[in-house]
Amino acid sequence: TGPFSAEAQDQVRAAELAIKEFNDAGGFNGRKAELLVRDDKLNPGEAATRTLELIEKDKVDYVVGSLSAATQLSINAVCKERKIIFNSISQSDAINEVKDWSIYTFHEALNPHMTAGAVARYAFPKFGKKIVYLTADYAYGHEMVRGFERAGKSLGATTLADIRHPLGTSDYSAFLPRIKALNPDILVLCNFGRDLVNSAKQCTDFGLKSSMKIITPVLLYTARQAGGPEAFEGILGGTSYYWGMEDRVPSAKAFNDKFRKAYNGIVPSDYGALGYAGILSVLQAVKNAKSTDTPRVIAAMEQLKYDWYKGPQFYRKCDHQSVQSVIVIESKSKNMKDKNDVFNVLAIDGPDEKTLRSCDELGHKA
Repeated sequence: TGPFSAEAQDQVRAAELAIKEFNDAGGFNGRKAELLVRDDKLNPGEAATRTLELIEKDKVDYVVGSLSAATQLSINAVCKERKIIFNSISQSDAINEVKDWSIYTFHEALNPHMTAGAVARYAFPKFGKKIVYLTADYAYGHEMVRGFERAGKSLGATTLADIRHPLGTSDYSAFLPRIKALNPDILVLCNFGRDLVNSAKQCTDFGLKSSMKIITPVLLYTARQAGGPEAFEGILGGTSYYWGMEDRVPSAKAFNDKFRKAYNGIVPSDYGALGYAGILSVLQAVKNAKSTDTPRVIAAMEQLKYDWYKGPQFYRKCDHQSVQSVIVIESKSKNMKDKNDVFNVLAIDGPDEKTLRSCDELGHKA
């Protein structure tokens, strides 16, 4: 529940699909996987309580989930202490850094550095170098700005302002005249979920698109569906997945078909797909390890080369970050084949360790 509930519910649907797929294929030595779902209410304290409950009372073997930088760090801290594998399926840079990381930490999602970097490399050379950020004032927003500024350095970009707003802001009218007066080439919306929907709508209504390009690090399928074609028209961003990749990525077609079949023809969202991959990676590692024993499963995950839904991926050894593609997309308002056909795929930035911060920089010593 909370501002990211649409994304969370899709993650659960995709997770159920992964569990069913594993069990239908015979599970592990005849043992079936069972999915337990808990609501962290987008609250780090609640996330820690529910994680502890799952480990102590429900005796779970593995934890997959989270949908904000703060909740995933909270879940990670509990799993680290209890020596339970946690595969995180939302964006965070901190989770890769040595102070928060542990051998039990895996990160299936993209991180802000990868996402913002790919979007900046695409957008800054095309649309201009003077940048204003409208930023949700919590870890996700701050990390995204840092990612854009870092990529922007080598591209000659300058920050005119980083304007912060509280998480869950519904009215952006106080910020818009200042953004207009600053007259940037690009406005970057560094926010998520309902905040992205509301800010995109109000920026559009205020007429900002006539004088600047609006981009966002993570252009959510669910946000675009909620906000509609006009609010998002021409907005460009990054994503870990878009169902429309199916015409060029065979595993995307296979995943979409399974999802459509299970859920009355609907297509999976970007964050939904992470619920599928996050679970399949752990379960495949159990099979490969021929064991549910945690150290063996960790070793198997470190060796895993996989393609569940978007092309090749693997976990980098030093920080267990999943190395994967970033898809750059733009929202469209016409020539849509159907209601799901909401983005054009502009570029696929392929999996490359060079787009990650170095192990050394994150504090992982060789």
